[in-house]
Amino acid sequence: MLLLRIERHLRLRRMTPTRFGREAVGDPNLISQLRDGRELRTATAQRVIDYLNDNECAQQ
Repeated sequence: MLLLRIERHLRLRRMTPTRFGREAVGDPNLISQLRDGRELRTATAQRVIDYLNDNECAQQ
């Protein structure tokens, strides 16, 4: 579910997966690893959610 939200964010913002991972949690490989089945720890998932929330609010 979170990956779908991230994919939508990437598409709408025309952002590269590498940039997203680096900005959200400091990990440029985050999206490729999520696509390969990586599961996030709760704290990391919350950082991604916070990043998405902050950026979605800023775009409106």
